[in-house]
Amino acid sequence: MSHGARVIRTGVSSAGPAAPPASTTASSSAGSDAELMDGAYFRSCAGILKVAQMISLVVGFISVNNSPWTDYSVYSYFQIVTMCDLVMILFFYVIHIFRIYRKLTCVSWPLAEFLHYLIGTILLLIASIVAASKSYNLTGLVAGATFGFLATILCVLSIWSSYKVSCITQSTSK
Repeated sequence: MSHGARVIRTGVSSAGPAAPPASTTASSSAGSDAELMDGAYFRSCAGILKVAQMISLVVGFISVNNSPWTDYSVYSYFQIVTMCDLVMILFFYVIHIFRIYRKLTCVSWPLAEFLHYLIGTILLLIASIVAASKSYNLTGLVAGATFGFLATILCVLSIWSSYKVSCITQSTSK
């Protein structure tokens, strides 16, 4: 009975240099996995962008919440969208900070984050446009809509950077 050919991948090719000893490889990877938090993500562009998004969403929410409303449904929709978007951004921030994506490999994290930003940005743009059109020159409502637009721009930057990192990098690595 014939079984098809098998391919066994190794870290070293026959013509390549020898791999480092297993003890140094194991200790260096164990040291990086032993850290609870990824300190480099705090200072990365994606981490700073997420923090800026969360701040602008909180300021927009507080501005709308502390203003007199003229149309209840418009501003409650704006508040719901900003809080849902804030919770999801915080969720992905925690995923990256605590490196949970390494343990839960069953989820395509770049795709999940890309879809979150795509849907969340569209909803936030709609909420900001409607809130701006119904603000009637009330300062707090105008400020809330402005911070909603700022958060929308920051989310578009995240969509662009996640697309650039996940899709373009994969296509050029072939």
